[in-house]
Formats: sequence, C-alpha cells, structure tokens
Amino acid sequence: MYNTDDLLFAFGEHLQVLNRSPATVTAYTDHVRQCLDDLQPQDIKAVTASMIKAWIADLYDYRTPAGRLYSTGTICIKIRAVKRFFEFLTATNVIFIDPAETVKEPQKDRRIITAPTAGQINSLLEQPNLATLLGIRDRTIMEVFYSTGIRKAELCGLTIYDADLTGRMLRINQGKGQKDRVVPLGRHAARFLKEYISKVRPHYTSKHPANRFLFVDKSGRRIRRQAVQVMIKKYARQAGIAGRVGPHLFRHAFATVLVKNGADITAVQKMLGHADPRTTQVYIRSLGLDLKKAHQQTHPREKDRIEARAIAPAIERRHQR
Repeated sequence: MYNTDDLLFAFGEHLQVLNRSPATVTAYTDHVRQCLDDLQPQDIKAVTASMIKAWIADLYDYRTPAGRLYSTGTICIKIRAVKRFFEFLTATNVIFIDPAETVKEPQKDRRIITAPTAGQINSLLEQPNLATLLGIRDRTIMEVFYSTGIRKAELCGLTIYDADLTGRMLRINQGKGQKDRVVPLGRHAARFLKEYISKVRPHYTSKHPANRFLFVDKSGRRIRRQAVQVMIKKYARQAGIAGRVGPHLFRHAFATVLVKNGADITAVQKMLGHADPRTTQVYIRSLGLDLKKAHQQTHPREKDRIEARAIAPAIERRHQR
C-alpha cells in the first residue's frame, strides 16, 4: 500500500522535471489531494473511473469559502490534474490500469471577451502624473502592457537585458508554460522605456545596484504582481472604467485591435504566447467576425466566376462509360 503524501511528493517532482512552473506544481498537487481526500480510498489501486466521475459530478455543487460555485474552467483544471496524476502512476507502475483514462473534461462555455475601447485605453494611459518619477514608471508599465500584450507575471520577471530599445524588441523569459518568446515593442513603449531606464530606474535602485529586474518599486526592489494589479485598478477608477480591471485589460485590447486590423491569427498567437490556437480564436469570436463570409470573399476558388455547371464533378458521364 502506498502513502498518499509520498505519491503526491513524487508527482510534484515529476512535474518539476517536466519544467512546470512552481505555481502549476502546487496547484496540481493541491487538486489531486482534494480528490483523494474526498474519495478516501483504502488503496490508490482501489480508485475506479466511476469514483472519479462521481467526484467530478459533486464538484458542480461545491462552494468555495467565499460562497461561489466552481466555474467550468476550474473543474477542467482539477480534472486535468487528476488525469496527469494517474497517468504518472501508470507510467511508474504504481498502478497497471489508469482509472482516469476514460474521464473527459466538460466542454467549456464559449467565452466572449469584452475588450476595452480605444478611448478607455487612452484615458487609462493618461492617468499617471508624468511630472513625477512614479508617474513615468507607471505610464511605462502600461505602455509596455498595451504594446506587447504580455502577462502580469511576465512583466514582473523582465530584466534590463530583455529590452532591445534599438531593435524595439522585448524578450520574455520563462513565460506561461515555461516558454520563451520575443515580441515587438512599439515606438511609444520604447520611448517611455528609454526615459524610465535612463532617469527613473537609477533613482530607485541607488541602494540596490545589483538588482537586474527591469521594473522596480520605490524601494528599488523587483515590483510585485500585486502592486501592479493595485496600480492599474487605481488608474482605472480615476479614468471611470468600471468592472473587473487589471493588467489583462491591456492584453485583451492588444489582441483585439490586432485581429480587428487584419493581423494573422498565428502571429497574434505567438505574440500572446498561447500554446493552443483555440485560445487566440476567442478574440475572433469576441469581434463577431464572420469567418465563412471572410472565406467566401477572399479565397480564390470562391471568387472564381466560372459557372457551377462547368466545374461540377462529372459523375454521371463517368457512369455512362
């Protein structure tokens, strides 16, 4: 009989070997622990597919400490963690039959992202006081967000070596999924970044000259994700932008405006760092773009004016031979 803690520890080490982020390792092991705590199997080998499916059914009625029901996305993540766990146990011969093999994730609701308008983004960018060092830093952060579409954690992880102001490129190291990528840096973002690096950052890092992180707080240390979140919420409130507001607002605006202006969806996917193109296609649906109509208007065979009678397959003539 195997100890649950030992199995979860081994599973966590397995995820680390696969270069999963610390957050993913913690989340996956926590989800699996929840599943095993709820199932209370006498032995890990006693877990069956029906037990896992019953546990998943119960998740739809489970409420968080805040009183909220789990979203379909959260349930999918929990199922994914459990499936990876039993795949690991099967691969390491702890069990011989994977009970989660036939378990499927529920189909997610098709998200419709509401992107901010150009006016809202411009209003948000104008909120920082550029007569202050802090205002220049905050404006620079928002310009970089809007110009590149990077995530909050990715921005906080940038170093001074990642910004190529001459070539106007930004290198993202160990983004989501532990993947690196390079994204273009717009001229406005590059201009503010140059000002920030030359005049603002040295002032803040005078007591921490060894700090190599690009964006720092007033004490000269690496800026925290929570601080970025609070900062953008404050400026959004000043700009009169209601609803849930955070750094992802700029990411949605970045992706939406590129797609709307005809950018290739694969290029947008690479810039956003999406592993799955279906994630990027959310922005196409959000704009209400008619892909069938676009295909009919742009594909050369659809634009061909030859009569349908002339290009129809001649099945009847073939049968007559």
